[in-house]
Amino acid sequence: MNRPTTWVLLRGLTRERRHWGDFVDHWRRAMPQARLCLLDLPGSGDRCHERSPTTVRAMTESLRDRLVRETVPGPYRLLAMSLGGMVAVDWAARYPGELESAVLINTSLAGSSPFYRRLRPTNYPALCRLLWSGGDVEAREAAVLSLTSARPDRLPDVVAHWSSIYRDAPVTTANALRQVLAAARFRAPAAAPTVPLLLMAAAGDRLVNPECSRALARAWDVPLKVHPWAGHDLPLDDPEWVVRQTRRWLKAKEFESTKTFA
Repeated sequence: MNRPTTWVLLRGLTRERRHWGDFVDHWRRAMPQARLCLLDLPGSGDRCHERSPTTVRAMTESLRDRLVRETVPGPYRLLAMSLGGMVAVDWAARYPGELESAVLINTSLAGSSPFYRRLRPTNYPALCRLLWSGGDVEAREAAVLSLTSARPDRLPDVVAHWSSIYRDAPVTTANALRQVLAAARFRAPAAAPTVPLLLMAAAGDRLVNPECSRALARAWDVPLKVHPWAGHDLPLDDPEWVVRQTRRWLKAKEFESTKTFA
């Protein structure tokens, strides 16, 4: 009997598992047979008191160790966005036997895209302010939402939820800066990982230029799906689209495997 698939979900810079919001409900309704594992990067969420590594490689090792300690069975499928997507790439490149597939959302890699596309320069001043852990929590989270979402209609509820998360598990300025350093230093592997990959990007992403995903898709010859209007936090803006595109890709991949071994 086939074991249920374990999906590991990874968020991005200074974000944690609770920032997935109702995306998790959409995912579970669409794939009730899948086991879901939401992990926090060191320095965020339930690991906010830990020191965040300054390399993506160390983040990967920490997450792998956590899965072992929690006896979460593999192999795994990853769904990861932004900084989490970099961890997924590193994981796929160095431990391909542990992964069945990976979906990367709005991620970017040095060596594949220039710095001014990986993080739009117009956002530098705002991001510097946001990385500071002091000040008005609601104002800061509202600013984060304005940078990462294209759905202002969700502003009050999301800001209240995100502010509550921060008060419960604040990410320190030092850890935020360490995560930024890790992201800036991480470079694309010399060769594409052998793990099947699906890239997703959002045309309305004001934080990371969607050309980063297009460049990666061209370089690695992997499929790319581009959402027509969503922002950087694509799972927040249109969770159903993310789930739908993932399911279609998995079905197409399974069909190709059936033809290969027929």
